[in-house]
Amino acid sequence: MRYLLWIIKFFLFLLVLSFAVRNTDPVTVRYYLGEEWQAPLIFVLLVAFFAGMAIGLAAALPRVFRQRREIAALTRELRQINHRGTEGTERTAELIQG
Repeated sequence: MRYLLWIIKFFLFLLVLSFAVRNTDPVTVRYYLGEEWQAPLIFVLLVAFFAGMAIGLAAALPRVFRQRREIAALTRELRQINHRGTEGTERTAELIQG
């Protein structure tokens, strides 16, 4: 299975590399107020791709941190209940069921 994944990754790399080699023509990116920037098409595409990834990750971070805090609080509560012994089995069952 490991070798199959490496083969798939290799072919995907070759596909992206061939795409990059075929798209080296210069393009002009126009900004507001008459500003322009010229770069190879593949570079502009990669910049846009990675900028989108960075924006998506930044948008997801608050939710991830909130979920981590909630998981930590629930874990602490579950440890306290388990530490008390059998008197907390009802509350444990409630937490597990949702």
